[in-house]
Formats: sequence, C-alpha cells, structure tokens
Amino acid sequence: MAQSPARAPRRRRADETSAGGLVVRTEGGVSAGALIGRLDRRGRLRWSLPKGHVEAGETTEEAAIREVAEETGISGRITARLGSVEYTFTAEGRRIHKRVHHFLMEAVAGELSDADVEVTEVAWVPMDQMPVRLAYAGERRLAERAAQLLADSA
Repeated sequence: MAQSPARAPRRRRADETSAGGLVVRTEGGVSAGALIGRLDRRGRLRWSLPKGHVEAGETTEEAAIREVAEETGISGRITARLGSVEYTFTAEGRRIHKRVHHFLMEAVAGELSDADVEVTEVAWVPMDQMPVRLAYAGERRLAERAAQLLADSA
C-alpha cells in the first residue's frame, strides 16, 4: 500500500475583533486627526489609526473610545461610523482573521501623548495629508470618508 505524502500541519484559525478610529480636532479652520506611529519588523515607522481589542462586555463604540484615549491621550466623542477593515495575518502559528470597526470622533479632552508602550510616536495630521501619511490602504479609504463627512457637516 502506498504511503500518502506528509501533510503540513494545519494552522489554527482565530477570529478577532478590534475597534478604533479617527479622533479629529479643528483649530484655525484646519481639521487634523490623531495618528499613531509604530515600528514595523524592519524598524520603519508606520502611521495608522489607533485601535485595539474589544474587551469582554464592551461594545465596539466603547472599545474605540477607550483605545483611542489609551493610544493617543485624547478623549473623543463618536460622531459617525466610518466602516470596517478586515485582514488576515499569521502570529504564533495561528492564522488570524481580524475585523476592525472604525469611528469618527470629535476630540473633547486630553493632551496628545505617546505614553502607551505599543506606540512609538503620535501626531496631529491635517486631513489633507492623511493619504500620504497612513501606511495602509484600508485606513486611507476610511480617512477619505472621514474628510467627506467633515466637509458635509461644515
């Protein structure tokens, strides 16, 4: 009887849900959003929207407000839903499918801070500079939607 070829072990799959968003302030007629910078595996600074895991018992809205405050130092009030981004990656031998729910927020209190250990830098970035600053296409689309929502409400 012929032996079947050895199979590679199947990776375990996990689904994760996170939430975050774009907290915006307007000064002197210019709207800017708080972005976080993290170093990637190659040591490059990659700018993104603040986000993190939804904790047990939290809504995505509550998690988004908490994560934005933790990662930027800014407390926000949700004004609109921006949409979701989905992606898959591998970590610790598991294939992870992640969905991140994003919200547009108005800055209501706080000082910009990179005190969170997961964050290398934080910055207020003018809305018109988001497309060149944000590292990920899905987040660039969300920033474009945010800019449109802000323009529509002006």
